[in-house]
Amino acid sequence: MQKRKLGMGNLEVSAIGLGCMGMSWSYGPPKDKQEMVALLHAAVERGVTFFDTAEVYGPLVNEELVGEALAPFRGESLHRDEIRVGAQPRRRWQVERSKQPT
Repeated sequence: MQKRKLGMGNLEVSAIGLGCMGMSWSYGPPKDKQEMVALLHAAVERGVTFFDTAEVYGPLVNEELVGEALAPFRGESLHRDEIRVGAQPRRRWQVERSKQPT
């Protein structure tokens, strides 16, 4: 998978990202959780490291789904600093590193 740098910093993400809005909000009722987890797993297995979500898609339901789906990859096939989740809390764009629970 090719990589792209975001902005002026050294933040690097996969050239292809996955928009997660339709998984839990919009475009009809929320989708089947197991199917969405499988989709997120397939994306990671194909090299996707950028996941787009927002607090408004639930609220927080979408972030919880993404976090739960990505948890098995921590420390195994991906280093935790390789996954990026873009979120838009309070209409201000932020990109946070995924963090391992303490």
